[in-house]
Amino acid sequence: MAYASLREKIRAEKVERLSRYSEFLSLYDEASRLGYEAGRAATPRPMHVYDGFSREHIETVSDGLCGFAWVKIRPATSSFARYMLKHNLARTSYMGGIEIWISAHNQSYERKIAHARAMAEHFRANGINAHADGRLD
Repeated sequence: MAYASLREKIRAEKVERLSRYSEFLSLYDEASRLGYEAGRAATPRPMHVYDGFSREHIETVSDGLCGFAWVKIRPATSSFARYMLKHNLARTSYMGGIEIWISAHNQSYERKIAHARAMAEHFRANGINAHADGRLD
């Protein structure tokens, strides 16, 4: 498209960028909502805590095992990844790409990983290269 001036071109590019950013925010918000619902719907297997010496049962943790989960998005140079970093919705990953840390659901690994999987699935359905990852504490 030919523009009458450089200012007109810059103005048009800004409108296009803001539109794309709006789509990115909607995609992230929907993925977050779906992830939170999946985490709440997950049914963790209770964790039983025993004394290390006497083998006496101390307590039962209804949220199950403790752990962490995140969504990994690659490459970090995609416009979606750059948007996420710019707006503090993700952080760069040590192993490449970016990570969206799941901080909801207290310490429940099973709820967090369900949350991350639902988010990654929604991102993949919308053309973003994403996968869920996690680890036990």
